[in-house]
Amino acid sequence: MNVLLQVLFWVALVGTVTSSIYCLMVLAAAARFGLRRRREERAAAISAFLPPVSVLKPLHGTEDGMERNLETFFEQDYPEFELLFCARNESDAGLQLAREVGERYPHVDAKYITCGEPTPQFHNAKVFSLAKLDSVARHPLYITSDADVRVTPDYLRKMVQNLKDPHIGLASSVYLGTVHRGHAAGLSSQIDAVGKSVEMTSGVIVADMLEGTKFALGATMAVRKQSFVDAGGFEELGQFYADDFVLGNRLAARGTGVRLATHVIRLLVEDTPFGLSFRNQLRWMQSTRRSRPWGHLGTGLTFALPFGLLGLLWGLLSGHALLGLVWLVAMIVNRWLQAGAVLRVMGDSDWIYGMLIYPLRDLLGSILWLGSYGGDRFYYRGQTYRLREGGRVER
Repeated sequence: MNVLLQVLFWVALVGTVTSSIYCLMVLAAAARFGLRRRREERAAAISAFLPPVSVLKPLHGTEDGMERNLETFFEQDYPEFELLFCARNESDAGLQLAREVGERYPHVDAKYITCGEPTPQFHNAKVFSLAKLDSVARHPLYITSDADVRVTPDYLRKMVQNLKDPHIGLASSVYLGTVHRGHAAGLSSQIDAVGKSVEMTSGVIVADMLEGTKFALGATMAVRKQSFVDAGGFEELGQFYADDFVLGNRLAARGTGVRLATHVIRLLVEDTPFGLSFRNQLRWMQSTRRSRPWGHLGTGLTFALPFGLLGLLWGLLSGHALLGLVWLVAMIVNRWLQAGAVLRVMGDSDWIYGMLIYPLRDLLGSILWLGSYGGDRFYYRGQTYRLREGGRVER
């Protein structure tokens, strides 16, 4: 029993120290990001750099809130841009919805394209759609975005500023996870959304602070046409599930500038049952484990709630119940500080609620992290895939 208690104590202590150090790093990175964001927003408001851009949007079916998501792209305050939508076939519900929305904005240059089913060398259907869009785009500067992205009217104006420096080949944004039904949605979806806002952004801004940005976030990117070529081309990128990470990582390795944009977008999260939400989040954790194995391994030491619970268990078993309870409360406060800092600097008006529920996401995140080591197969949109080393994926 004494040995078990010592193991519990030391594991809980080490995790408490590492997660606390990580929390301090997040607080510093959030302050740095906030200063950058205010400075760059002022510069964007007066910038004359407004080149024509092509907006590339792959589509596949519809989801809650998608109509409003699409509308926000037609409502851009930008002098010259084209909207390019691509789905596998004309009957795709997402493409049909985009056409219906486009009819309400006849002044916007929009095109609706089909690409057919992905060819065998493309295991990533989104990249297959991007390759088709690339072939018809008129401008050399691209803004790419997923169907679940919702933006403000100044989105293009602010994103394109990242390409003002000709040495920058790509910039991508962090995002606020937003549940379509708000507080009426299930708790699992709300936890998923706050995880996308806090857990993802924390890791990104800390990495940017420590070593610069050597990756990309595919929800939305400002990227040069040439950057896809420099990263190996669409057929090569189409072999990976996390094509965005590979694109940014390869550009950074070549010495091409990759940066973290300070403009924050919203990423709509569907209100789904816990089981489906868990499976979707696990899929991303599995992908991260394959794409950057050592970094993913170290992520296990950034969670706080598991070590707080171990500290509580140690206190109960060792006769120090009050100390164990204080230990757990300290780890909850740790996560409140992290979430509050990140959500506020990202401009989330509902940051208090997100901060309060974030400890639950931290605990779930640790479970997902453990689960990511349990297998290499996942199911996604009618297909079963296997993840290979380096993040390659195959049916």
